[in-house]
Amino acid sequence: MILCKKARLVVAIIFCSQINFGQINLKIEKNQSYFTEGKDSILTYQASEKSINGKYIRSNYIHPLYTLDGTVLTEDFPVDHLHHRGIFWAWHQLYIGDKRIGDGWEIENFKWEVTSVKEKKTKDGSKAIQTTVLWKSPLWKSKNGKEKAFVKEMTTIQVYPKQQHYRLIDIEIALLALEPNIKIGGSEDEKGYGGFSPRIRLSDDIVFTDPSGKITPTNLPIPASEWMDISGALATNGNQAGLTILCNPKNPGAKNPWILRAKKSMQNAVYPFPGAKAVPLSNKKPTVLRYRLIIHDGNANSIPIDEIYHDYASK
Repeated sequence: MILCKKARLVVAIIFCSQINFGQINLKIEKNQSYFTEGKDSILTYQASEKSINGKYIRSNYIHPLYTLDGTVLTEDFPVDHLHHRGIFWAWHQLYIGDKRIGDGWEIENFKWEVTSVKEKKTKDGSKAIQTTVLWKSPLWKSKNGKEKAFVKEMTTIQVYPKQQHYRLIDIEIALLALEPNIKIGGSEDEKGYGGFSPRIRLSDDIVFTDPSGKITPTNLPIPASEWMDISGALATNGNQAGLTILCNPKNPGAKNPWILRAKKSMQNAVYPFPGAKAVPLSNKKPTVLRYRLIIHDGNANSIPIDEIYHDYASK
């Protein structure tokens, strides 16, 4: 009897050791980095350049990003705005002194040179990459005529194991000027859009929700709030799913307002604000922008967004 109990205990230990308790897997390749969990794809970071016949050349963004059931959530090269790309961060205004040297939003006279993608040590079963990216423009060259980097970007993308009905993704963007008197800014109009921007599929029943309740998009910025949820028939067979954007309260400047669109466009956590006024980047201390994404089933009421936000804000 004792031997039988011991045998059953050994079998139980072996069985338990084979159970997957939620481990993110990371595969870094030259052109892309892939995050998965078990058989589930989570997201791909695009390090190499992609284009349409040499136009709208982009890199340094996330696409595809998947819902929890494996449906592609983001869009790349959408026909209505061919410069939009997955989860991206970019600005219309790029200045060195009074000289305008490109447009990272429209991808004009501008490119990203991803010089490294490395795994960053993490805890709790999560995985992360840290990228080093140089901003360059044909309008800014060295004495020997070569394009000269004017901003160094270091971005961390950290993906957490799936919880019941949701997954967390943290993105931190650190921008360091490599030249004096560098400024970045959003669109030079009353909208002032620029900065962190998810371009996701939008269903006919899409609903925007912030801490105060349901939000109706307008042409101009929506007042600042800690988070914004976008939910609708985004999963397989028209099932409900959503994306929540959380803005870290330690981000510089005023709390960001939102540019929201119910059809054929991106969603934008505006930085700086007002976006039409460019702000300086330091060449000594990086400007750091932090965001958290929640990929979830159901709608904004299906998950504890406020609880997740307060935990995120306290770190």
